[in-house]
Amino acid sequence: MIYLDYAATTPLDPEVKAGLERVLEVFGNPSSVHGAGREAKSLLEEGRERLARALGCRPRELILTAGGTESDALAILGLALAKGKGHMVSTQIEHSAVLSGLKNLERLGFEVTLLAPDRWGMIYPEQVAEALRPDTILVSLMTVNNELGTIYPVRAMAEICRARGIPFHTDAVQAFGTVASRVEDLGADLISLAAHKFYGPKGVGALYLRKGIELFPLMPGKQEQGYRGGTENLPAVYGMGLAAEKAVRLLEEETSRLLSLRERLGRGLLAIPEVELNGHPTLRSPKHVNVTAKGADGEGLLLNLDIMGIATSSGSACASGSLEPSHVLSAIGRSKAEAKASVRFSLGRFTTEAEIDVAVRVFSEVVERSRVAV
Repeated sequence: MIYLDYAATTPLDPEVKAGLERVLEVFGNPSSVHGAGREAKSLLEEGRERLARALGCRPRELILTAGGTESDALAILGLALAKGKGHMVSTQIEHSAVLSGLKNLERLGFEVTLLAPDRWGMIYPEQVAEALRPDTILVSLMTVNNELGTIYPVRAMAEICRARGIPFHTDAVQAFGTVASRVEDLGADLISLAAHKFYGPKGVGALYLRKGIELFPLMPGKQEQGYRGGTENLPAVYGMGLAAEKAVRLLEEETSRLLSLRERLGRGLLAIPEVELNGHPTLRSPKHVNVTAKGADGEGLLLNLDIMGIATSSGSACASGSLEPSHVLSAIGRSKAEAKASVRFSLGRFTTEAEIDVAVRVFSEVVERSRVAV
């Protein structure tokens, strides 16, 4: 199998796996005061500190969670519930974790403005500035779009919000380890992360929370400064710290390599008649290539690619199995048929040129076959 779905999840890095397995033997509860508990607590804090160094923040500014979805929920629902009422700004093309949370808040009486993207999937700082109101309590906008790969000017948006005293949250789940995503790069007050997107274990993530921002805990308890109760997943947290350090260490090298592979893949795919790019042509993650094969049978594309050994996606992994077209592609103007005939290729640490060339050849064959079927 040629795996080209790194935006959905990444394989566990061998070095991270080795470190995680060592910690599996430490069974103490980090909240216990005896020796076994203190050993577990020490390793837990080591994992947190490694992640903090990679992100460029203080360890106490990190709330450990079960992943990106929980981090998004804690940021959005937690801040809104702490405020009690108000207006929130986001976009039509956010991850479902954000959009679902905002929809739930509307049911509670909060007002939400969703900004519309242009045809490249881009949102601009001017749109954010125009949407702000005296009662705006939060702006939430992702760093990198998980389907298109479009990179947003979140630092400029965060500065606009800070000048108005409005907290700014960014879902950096798709960005960390792929583009510069340290706190100083993003300028956000709240940042969501998920370890499995940067070669760490699944089921663990974190929320960066700038000092002074108040949240209502969604899972009450004594752990994580009272923001997130429950015994922490020590092996996963330790593995996340190791993965974050390695991702930052390899960032420059990997960015250059992935950009070369992305361009190679893009040239090959766009040479196929009636295949068009989705997402910004240049302001795009080095690992994303999302294309629409016009006139193709959308349901057959992914199935046949899988049969022929190419693992790709039609969009967000969290929407897998949905019969509805991607809300992201619909927002940028794709018709229902075009959205269904779109494929997201995403590259990663173990992708090779040979795999890219095979994927282009197979995709060309699959598109031709699916068009005949239509």
